[in-house]
Amino acid sequence: MKFPPGYYVTYGGSFENLNKAKNRLMIAVPVSLILIFLLLFFAFNSVKQSLLIYSAIPLSAIGGILFLAARGLPFSISAGVGFIALFGVAVLNGIVLIAEFNRMKAQGMKNLASIVIKGTKLRLRPVLMTAFVASLGFLPMALSNGSGAEVQRPLATVVIGGLLVATFLTLFVLPILYIIFEKSGKVKPKTKMALTIIFMLFFGLNYGYSQEKIDLKKATEIALKNNLTLKNEREKTNYADALISTYKNTPTTNFLSDFGQVNSAYFDTRFGVSQVLKLPKTYNSQKNAFTEEWRAQKINEAIKELEIKRAVQLIFSNYLCLNEKLKILQKADSGYHNLVEKASLRLQKGETNILEKTTFDIQKSSLELQMAQSKSEMQVWLAQLQLVMANENTIVPDDNFKLTKALILDSLALQNHPNLAFLAQNINIAKANTAVEQTKLLPELLVGYNNGSFRGVGANEKSYNGFNRFHSVQFGLGIPIFKGFLKEKIKASKINETIAENNFNIEKKVLNNALMAAYNQYNSHQKIVENFENLTLQNIKKIHEVALKQLSNGEINYLDFVQLANQNMSIELSYLEAVKLLNESAIQLNYILNK
Repeated sequence: MKFPPGYYVTYGGSFENLNKAKNRLMIAVPVSLILIFLLLFFAFNSVKQSLLIYSAIPLSAIGGILFLAARGLPFSISAGVGFIALFGVAVLNGIVLIAEFNRMKAQGMKNLASIVIKGTKLRLRPVLMTAFVASLGFLPMALSNGSGAEVQRPLATVVIGGLLVATFLTLFVLPILYIIFEKSGKVKPKTKMALTIIFMLFFGLNYGYSQEKIDLKKATEIALKNNLTLKNEREKTNYADALISTYKNTPTTNFLSDFGQVNSAYFDTRFGVSQVLKLPKTYNSQKNAFTEEWRAQKINEAIKELEIKRAVQLIFSNYLCLNEKLKILQKADSGYHNLVEKASLRLQKGETNILEKTTFDIQKSSLELQMAQSKSEMQVWLAQLQLVMANENTIVPDDNFKLTKALILDSLALQNHPNLAFLAQNINIAKANTAVEQTKLLPELLVGYNNGSFRGVGANEKSYNGFNRFHSVQFGLGIPIFKGFLKEKIKASKINETIAENNFNIEKKVLNNALMAAYNQYNSHQKIVENFENLTLQNIKKIHEVALKQLSNGEINYLDFVQLANQNMSIELSYLEAVKLLNESAIQLNYILNK
């Protein structure tokens, strides 16, 4: 639409206003919390006691959230403002208690247990008055049904619920924390346990907000560093490396001794040592076989790394697409919530029948079910990511749900794929094993040394008394005469070489076919996503704007608007599914191309 000079288009609506107000709250809430802490510090001049009183804030938040849920009220901007007011009032109870504890301690009381018991008893009435006065003051707002009630009810509900729960918990928790923080010396184990439980109670509700967000690159780096399966493969590589140094596997040395009538009728002794030695070619062949096994294990380690990269990418794709789907469902649920309220009012005024409200209720219930299912699936993928990364902390993927970039087909990269390299290495291993079997046909050397005694008259006509020692050196040659079974083993080893070569050729063809199939799928999904982004998504925005305008002008009824809204939501979800398929095809293509 073209407008005359000076006219322009702006976009509005309750959902846009809610997002803008939420952004303002993201600034207002932290600023208010910081200001509360600064005022507490100026009042007590102690960071420790300021933090003690600050514990009333998470306690009050518990009550505010519980009361909102109990009344079935969603979080809104007025509820957010109510939390800000609640935080300011909730710390008053802590100020009253801590000030009384400090006054009694300054008067000379030393027993911390007596201080907190007596101080809490003295300040019980002021604490209750602080809570009930503010709560009763907001009670009419919480029960209002007139004009502006949708703004007043969430604010008052948060303040009343937060103050009641915070007051009850503060009377029990704050004195315990005061004793723990003020007690000098070492903290006892039981006290440490109590402190741990209290902090878990305080900050457990904020766990979801303290989850670590991580992008794909960093998650992949951590997974490659910590993954237990990959660590095990690295240990196997170290084991194969250690085996290489054992190639000089020399047979055992034989020590011999003879006692008795060795050389004559007299008692003689003889000692000997012998050693079998293999030819150098045998040792070299064994070393080469161990080295090829080590290289194969290194390649297997690279295969595991590539599989882990693919697993992390798939987890990110599924989680982020589900998260984007949840945003779409939440946006639609917010719209249906307003429609249900309006339909209820129209039904009360007699402007419509029960069909309209029932339709909206069914749609809203369906959306809530889909959102619950999406959240459940997201938790499953988070558990998978935690397992792959071997990380005990909950890590949340934080990246663009569209993970893919423009890819170029590179057939040369296929030659470097670890699977293909592993099968090529199997050929080398088979050849090395054949060489080891062939060395078993080679002769072995025998070297020996003997030392013995002799009594009597020797060949040189001299008489010996047994104390004289005679030496001899022994040489021998071990030749495999029965070598038929050795030749059969060599033959079998060569057959294994042929099998390894066939496996390599088969895998090469399989990878080539997989590469072409993945590339075609990627191009197909890429075109579908581009069509969504360039045409379909733009059109549904226009349809939504026109439908809102027609609805406000009374040109269409609410049921027609719901049909259009469902159609738009279905298109957005189809776009997410197309992006998910594009991500998966790109991930598979990167896996084949070893990227």
